[in-house]
Amino acid sequence: MSLPKNPITAELIETLKSQVKSSEILIPSSAGYAEAIARWSEAAVKSAGAVLLAANAEDISQAVRLAQQNNVDLAVRGGGHSVAGASSSDGGLVIDLSRMRKVTVDEEHKTITAQGGCLWADVDEAGGKHGLATVGGTVNHTGVGGLTLGGGYGLLTPKYGLVVDNLLSATMVLADGRIVKTSATEEPDLFWAVRGAGHNFGVAVEFTYQAYDQVDQVFAGILGFQPEKLEAIIGVLNDGLDHPDEDSTAVCVLTTQPTNATPMVCTVLFHRGPEKSGREAFKGLYSLDPIMDHVKMIPYPTVNSLANPMATHGGRRNIQGLFFSHPMRPAFARSVMDMYTEKMAADPGMMGTAVLLEFFDMRKCASVPMEATACSNRGMTLNGILSSRWCDEASDAANRQWGRDMQQLFIKEMERKPAQLTDEVPMYINYSSRKFTSLSSS
Repeated sequence: MSLPKNPITAELIETLKSQVKSSEILIPSSAGYAEAIARWSEAAVKSAGAVLLAANAEDISQAVRLAQQNNVDLAVRGGGHSVAGASSSDGGLVIDLSRMRKVTVDEEHKTITAQGGCLWADVDEAGGKHGLATVGGTVNHTGVGGLTLGGGYGLLTPKYGLVVDNLLSATMVLADGRIVKTSATEEPDLFWAVRGAGHNFGVAVEFTYQAYDQVDQVFAGILGFQPEKLEAIIGVLNDGLDHPDEDSTAVCVLTTQPTNATPMVCTVLFHRGPEKSGREAFKGLYSLDPIMDHVKMIPYPTVNSLANPMATHGGRRNIQGLFFSHPMRPAFARSVMDMYTEKMAADPGMMGTAVLLEFFDMRKCASVPMEATACSNRGMTLNGILSSRWCDEASDAANRQWGRDMQQLFIKEMERKPAQLTDEVPMYINYSSRKFTSLSSS
C-alpha cells in the first residue's frame, strides 16, 4: 500500500530550482501562478505548492525523481481538461507541459511528432500545412496526452481507428526518472500499456503519430433542429449505420439554444469529401427541415473546432461517459431528452450542458484484436458524453448526482441486451501479467 503523499516544502522547492536547467518554477506568490493552476473546469482547480513550467524531458526527470524520493504529491498537466482534478495538486508539485508544444511533420514518412504539452489544434494545423492529418480529439483545445493515453476517438476513427492505433512511439519520463522511448520494438511492454492505460506509467513528453493524406477542404458543420424532430433524427442516424460509410460521421447533440435554456437538437456532421457527396450522405437529415444550417466546405484543420462552443473554458464542469448500442431506440432517445429538458427548466444555470451521442462506424476500431493494446473498449457499442456545466459551487453534489442518474438511464438501456454487452464491451482487462512502476506508487 502506498503512503499518503506529502506537500512540497520550501526546502525541496529550492533543491528543485538548483537541479533544473531550463524550466521555470512558480510558487503561490509568483507572477503567473494563478494562470498556471487554472483549469478547464473551475471545480478542478487546486492550490499547488509549486508548478514546474517544464521546458524539456531532463528537467521533468529531475522533478519526478525529487517527488518520488520525498513522497511528494505529483500531478501532470497537459491540456488541463481533467474534471476529476488529476492534473492538479493540493500543496504538491505540478509538472506543467504547456510550454512544450512543438510539432514536427515528416512528409516523406507521413508522421506527426508532437510534444506532450500540445493541444490537438497544434497537431491539426501543423499536419494541415503539409496536407496530412491523424486521428485526434473532436474538441481541439484539449491536450494530446490525455486522449492518446486513454485510447482516443475522433472523426477519423471510422477510417483509421483509435488514436492509439496510430501511435508509433512515445517518449516517457518513468517513475525512476529514466527517459525512454517506447514503440513496437523499443520497450514493447510499456508501449502496450500506454496505448489505452497509460496515464500513470510516466510523463509522456513526446508522441509520434501515423498521418494520412488529407485534402484541405471537407464538408462539415452543424445542423440544428426543433426537439420534436428527435425520433426522426435518430431513425436517420440508425439507418446510416445500417449502411456504414467510413468517410461520413455524425454526432447527435442534445443542447440548448445559444441565447437561452430552450432545448434543441443538433447534428455535427463530417464528410471527408466534396459538398455534393456530403449532401447525398446526409440527405436524410436535410429532409427533416433543419432550422439552422452551418454545414459547408471548410479547411480540415478547423473541423475539430466545431464542438468548441459546447466545451468552452470556465464554469464548473463534469464529463461522464455514456454507452449505447445500435440501433438506438427512438423512444429511449426521447427519455434522455425528457430528462435533459426537465433539468434545464429546473436549473437554467446548467445552460451549456450537452448530451453528445456519437454515431460512428466502429468497424475499424473493432477490427483490432482486444489484446493488441491496453485499450479495452473495442467493439460495435457506441459512445456518448454528458458534458455538464454550472457556476454555483453549492450545486456540485446535486449536479454530479444528476449526471450519475443520466448514466444509469443508459446502463439500464444497455441491460436490455446483456449478451451483446458481454460480447462487445468487456468490463475489464487483466493487466496483472505486465508489471510496471507507476508514478502513483512509492
